[in-house]
Amino acid sequence: MAIKSLSYDHGFIGDQIVSTYVSLGCIEDAKNLFDELPDKDLVSWNSLISGFSRVGDFGNCLKAFSRMRFETDMKPNDVTLIPLISACTDTAVLDVGKYVHGFAMKLGILLEVKVVNALINLYGKSGYTDAACLLFDEMPLQNSVSWNSVIAVLVQMGLAEEGMRYFIMMRKAAIVADQATLVTLLQACENLGVRKLVAAIHGYIFSCGLNMNLAIATSLLKLYANSGILSASQKVFGEMTKPDAVAWSAMLAGFAAHGCGKEAIDLFELMVREGVVLDHVTFTHLLSACSHSGLVKEGKYYFKIMSKVYGVEPRVDHYSCMVDLLGRSGLLDDAYKLVKSMPTESNSAVWGALIGACRVYGNVELGKEVAEQLIALDPSDSRNYIMLSNMYAAAGQWKNASKVRALMKEKNLIRNPGCSYIEHGNRIRRFVTGDQSHPETKQIYKKLEELIGKIRNAGHVSKTEFVLHDVGEDVKEDLINKHSEKLAIAFGLLVTNANMPLIITKNLRICGDCHSCAKFVSLIERRTIIIRDRKRFHHFANGSCSCGDYW
Repeated sequence: MAIKSLSYDHGFIGDQIVSTYVSLGCIEDAKNLFDELPDKDLVSWNSLISGFSRVGDFGNCLKAFSRMRFETDMKPNDVTLIPLISACTDTAVLDVGKYVHGFAMKLGILLEVKVVNALINLYGKSGYTDAACLLFDEMPLQNSVSWNSVIAVLVQMGLAEEGMRYFIMMRKAAIVADQATLVTLLQACENLGVRKLVAAIHGYIFSCGLNMNLAIATSLLKLYANSGILSASQKVFGEMTKPDAVAWSAMLAGFAAHGCGKEAIDLFELMVREGVVLDHVTFTHLLSACSHSGLVKEGKYYFKIMSKVYGVEPRVDHYSCMVDLLGRSGLLDDAYKLVKSMPTESNSAVWGALIGACRVYGNVELGKEVAEQLIALDPSDSRNYIMLSNMYAAAGQWKNASKVRALMKEKNLIRNPGCSYIEHGNRIRRFVTGDQSHPETKQIYKKLEELIGKIRNAGHVSKTEFVLHDVGEDVKEDLINKHSEKLAIAFGLLVTNANMPLIITKNLRICGDCHSCAKFVSLIERRTIIIRDRKRFHHFANGSCSCGDYW
């Protein structure tokens, strides 16, 4: 863009034009125009500095500040420093941020609330949460932005409990929560995994009159779905007067995660009728829902028409969903052909979907080829070696399984142990296979032994093929009966109200024996059991599972 020589009667107009040029990405033009301004005052320099900060141009932002310092005798103010701090935060340049911090102290600007708020964000997002909290605690007067900033950085850095503590302090200080506060709190609830907190925050949202706020309601919807309480998600969604595309997508994702394929399709068709803008995320959730429900015909149909009818070109995620759908249905050849026909290069998610199917259906030869592809893509991912080893073990090829495990040891790759989590007394209890670490261990194993006896009498037969060790059947049965899911179920039955569902989270895919066991326990104990594994939610009730034994 060519710059003509212009004269400005008002410096404000020139400042605005410079800022606009920066926003448009015309950096050199902005610099040239700035240099032509006849009377540069502090507002002019601040406009240039903030303009560069807004577009994320840290280098020019810092250069403009340096020019101002060395070419003029102007004293920077809070408006000068805040965009500088923001630029340091966005680019994780802590050393420069510390320099600006010191400069603010020297100028006496550190009493400005907005400057301290910016510094809290800088230190917090750089991992220095203690420094962020210290800055906050030493403020003579905090505003709502200050509280939101310190709570947000704590939650984002994985310190959800600390974030909740500051929220309690915020309430005691009679500061009214806003949208930013509540969205962060809902994130803290998800990080903590304590479902009682969700209900409490939901009640607080009502008391603040923010239950109809779309961003908050969408976050709440997601949180309930991720916590296993899909009915609450549906209720929140149903109360929205005008859900936007993000809210529709969140509800669709909830149905997908819980394996509610028919409901997901109904919702999708309603989205079409309501004129909601459909994008690649919409179809990822829709195809995922089909995959988790065994809806092969429907999945193929939507995959076929997504580009022709809705103008959404299939991406890698969509191919991954389709490979998963075909593979879970035993159509391994079709799944493999689809991978080979992809217009773009397949990634680990696509091959990973196929290797899982190879494991389930015992296709060792194809599984070996897929594993080699995965290992080539990511030699450091232990899951690929474990899947190959497990396939060999399931097929009785113990030597090959041993070779793969030896290779893992040689590469120093560690397998994450299977863990199950259940909430009790505002705490999350963790179990691993054969766990003996809990104070209630004796009662847990006594209850588990009682359960095993009951479900055997009801017809359950241990599926020892899921124990992938070359040991005797009696040892296999003992090992599988002490899986973490079973321990969590036994503990839950001991300590929870009989009218409440047991909600358990598993970090790996649930094994076939634990799945069968949970079905029998739900029937005998007349309890609803919800287990979220690495792939999806399983709702067990009256002896059956919502997945229809398809997972």
